Amino acid sequence: MHQSQHIQEAKDYILSRTGAITPVIGLILGSGLGGLADEIEQATVIPYVEIPHFATSAAVGHANELVIGQLMGQTVVAMKGRLHYYEGFTLDEVTFPVRIMKALGVDKLIVTNACGAVNTSFAPGELMIITDHINLVMNNPLIGPNNPELGTRFPDLSQTYHPEMREIALRVAAKQGTSLQQGVYAWWTGPAYETPAEIRMIRTLGADAVGMSTVPEAIVAVHGGMKVLGISCLTNMACGILDQPLSHDEVIEVAAKVRTTFVDLIKGILQEV
Repeated sequence: MHQSQHIQEAKDYILSRTGAITPVIGLILGSGLGGLADEIEQATVIPYVEIPHFATSAAVGHANELVIGQLMGQTVVAMKGRLHYYEGFTLDEVTFPVRIMKALGVDKLIVTNACGAVNTSFAPGELMIITDHINLVMNNPLIGPNNPELGTRFPDLSQTYHPEMREIALRVAAKQGTSLQQGVYAWWTGPAYETPAEIRMIRTLGADAVGMSTVPEAIVAVHGGMKVLGISCLTNMACGILDQPLSHDEVIEVAAKVRTTFVDLIKGILQEV
């Protein structure tokens, strides 16, 4: 099938650059977290633009590089910057990198993001383990013909964010003295932030945080049989909770403040998985 051919061509190109390296853990690094990829050792850095069929993000704070190498004793492949639905990409394009990771040998995926806190007991600068999600976009990356080589037609999402992976994250955080929130992540298209009325709706529906990414990648990862861990950096209170406007500058600023804690957490998790 068309998709299989594209996956194979991208995989072949990456292997031509890396040799026989087989990454087992994938990292999707959200706003402000690209610096973790700089710590990968014996790294092969491949700009997205060079990889066949790979899209390139224009989002602020995203470097558009695939980095493959060693981190905390694990062979990893990291997306230094992700692709967003709000940029006009199809969900096939947004999730294509996850398909490539699976083809390269990845069986565990750690997805990070910066997002807004909907739960009023949360605070900016805290980290949240995603326990579940709500797909408010009402679109799904699996719509269309199913390729049984990639996964089943009707995947079960009852444990999208794998309990074992979440348990490891909580254990590592406790060891490091980092408090973690846990909650439900709602996916919103963006790029405009939500209105106060929309945030009230999202809270009523049972979400604790809202953001513009992560859900499509998680769905495709589960479709491919991967264990997923989602971690959000709560960079601001969502619209209407505080009487102040929202800005992307604030998101980047708060993400930068919590970066060291976030990076240490991910590195600790890599030692345990």
